[in-house]
Amino acid sequence: MTNPNVELSTSEQPASKGNVYFWSLRQKFVDSDDDVPEEAQQVMYYSLAIGHHVGMIDCLKNELVCPLDGYQSWVNAIPEGEARRKLQGLITFGEINIDSTHTSMLALAVDGFAKDENSPYCEWSSTLIRLLGEIEREPAIYLIVKRRS
Repeated sequence: MTNPNVELSTSEQPASKGNVYFWSLRQKFVDSDDDVPEEAQQVMYYSLAIGHHVGMIDCLKNELVCPLDGYQSWVNAIPEGEARRKLQGLITFGEINIDSTHTSMLALAVDGFAKDENSPYCEWSSTLIRLLGEIEREPAIYLIVKRRS
């Protein structure tokens, strides 16, 4: 889902070569040979829901890939504010998590791109909005966004 037509303005410098990957965490399982007693299963499910990763394996699904320079251009096109700062965190830190506390803010920030079929960010924005909607419906889902060279 890359968009080769993304052009950077002269004021925007490419972050570097590489790609940005959006993965969704939709399920986890316990890596254990032991059967969990029925009375302890609720504790296990609670631990899975709040993200305790001791002995648990995350099952990530690749949802979106875009070139790093295109991602930076997309982020630069978002108006200044919390949504832009959140997405810019990928460039700063190399990884961000998007959870239910970010859904409305990010959806509003990219909604205009998703509605504009001529926008170079239309497809990416539409995909992100779809994923944010899934998080709204099931808050245990979250996105991990990472850059790779």
